[in-house]
Amino acid sequence: MDAVEDILKNIYGSGIAVTGRIPVSGGDINRAYALTLSDGSRLFMKANRKENEDFFRAEAEGLEALRTAGAISVPAVIARGSDDRESFLLLEYIEEGRRSPGASEELGRRLAELHLADTEKMTADNDKTNAASYVPGGRYGFLHDNYIGAGFQCNEPADSWTEFFIDRRLRPQFERASYYWDSGYRKTVDRFLDKAEQYLAEPKQPSLLHGDLWAGNYMIDSCGEPWLIDPAAYVGHAEADLAMTELFGGFDRRFYDAYRETAEIDPGYADRRDLYNLYHLLNHLNLFGGSYLYSVKSIVSRYI
Repeated sequence: MDAVEDILKNIYGSGIAVTGRIPVSGGDINRAYALTLSDGSRLFMKANRKENEDFFRAEAEGLEALRTAGAISVPAVIARGSDDRESFLLLEYIEEGRRSPGASEELGRRLAELHLADTEKMTADNDKTNAASYVPGGRYGFLHDNYIGAGFQCNEPADSWTEFFIDRRLRPQFERASYYWDSGYRKTVDRFLDKAEQYLAEPKQPSLLHGDLWAGNYMIDSCGEPWLIDPAAYVGHAEADLAMTELFGGFDRRFYDAYRETAEIDPGYADRRDLYNLYHLLNHLNLFGGSYLYSVKSIVSRYI
């Protein structure tokens, strides 16, 4: 805890100290704690092995990008660092509340506003005067590579969404999963990737995405305000975020109705939804094993 204490003293002054550290739920990858400080305030802390420090660099960068859009609340990044044993990320502590119908509607509206934000006018500066794109050298991608769960996510910029999704999302995941198929199925995968372009569509505008938007990656606070957490952020097609909300459930009809009141959903989205979610199923296959193989092959067969 010495490194954490040192950083906190640099931020809040020499009189601050950690007086309590309680383990809390924080996902499958990291250890998580609620820290109580000597002034009575609380912080949320994630910790991992020192060699996994880059996870926290990527998460902090994604949270800052989402915050800059100004559409939906995200926890403020307080600091990140490491010592000889572990790396850590310190975030604003959010008091969790009840997931009410009204909160679900507000989440849908706020997500739509995020997707409509002009990515080319965003900036990481608080005053938003230094306009800069989050995709230097292209329209789709992100400042740096990051992670989807514990899986590596390539964000090399591209001018075409179709090219980006096939070459930066699907193809790398298929390559990582190659030991699951024989030479015959590898040819099927190649045919599928060759055909995938005809099913995708270019968006009307690029959107800043959360990137991993399942039910466990948003919170409702004690005042009913929605917050996004644990992003795998990048600039892409808004449909990719929407598709993820339908993969594992947890989003009700009010969420989608409110989204549609703010942003248009193309009628062809339903035909593309499973193609977007194939990326997440492949990632789960690569991270968690063969129980996802049937779902992956079913989607490939449907499109091919």
